[in-house]
Amino acid sequence: MFVLKSRREIELIRNANQIVGTVLKKLASMVKPGVTTLELDALARKMCKDFDCKPAFLGYRGFPFALCASVNEQVVHGFPSDRQLKEGDILSMDFGVRKEGYFGDSAVTVAVGSISRDAQQLMDVTEQSLYAGIDQARPGNRVSDISAAVQKCVEAAGFSVVRSFVGHGIGKELHEEPQVPNFGAPGRGPRLKAGMTIAIEPMVNAGRYEVDVLDDGWTAVTRDGTLSAHFEHTIAILEDGPVILSAVDGSE
Repeated sequence: MFVLKSRREIELIRNANQIVGTVLKKLASMVKPGVTTLELDALARKMCKDFDCKPAFLGYRGFPFALCASVNEQVVHGFPSDRQLKEGDILSMDFGVRKEGYFGDSAVTVAVGSISRDAQQLMDVTEQSLYAGIDQARPGNRVSDISAAVQKCVEAAGFSVVRSFVGHGIGKELHEEPQVPNFGAPGRGPRLKAGMTIAIEPMVNAGRYEVDVLDDGWTAVTRDGTLSAHFEHTIAILEDGPVILSAVDGSE
């Protein structure tokens, strides 16, 4: 069942997402060769205390960190570690908080120093596909209109969209209905309504779309070992179109 939110609830979800966007922006500014993803996780936890909120992922279904930090061929749910980032890596950071009873959720992929042209194109196309999907998040459209827009953008560039993980509704729960896949034909699935709040999150592989999960039970990696990128925003669907709740100054 979809949960339609009131204007007041959307403001509370925006508040949570503004914290998420602020933390991700700070973490992104810290990314450079030599930094470890454990250091980034520690900073994310500290900022949660500063903002008097709880990290959404820590303990969720047993996930042991506040930050999902996925490097290069890691797609999502990467464990922060003492591995030092090196020049040419790309790092996907997925982060969420719970504040005043509502969740925020967003993700970004950033370059570590200078990266290859191919890696930059992968990141650019993934972010472009996110905004192509957001543009379809309008009352009267269907969920798969978002999915199709993402897939079309990605595959036009020769990349592939991950099938195993999808976007989702969000509000009082971190994951609500509906699921928002990043692939599929348009005109299918539930019809979008004003008052819905959803997280759209294309995960894009440079090679094939298949992924495997490592023995830690969480970290998803590309089966063919190619790079992967991930961008996500939480949005509200209003009568006149989508509003990005997790965007902070300069992030759109």
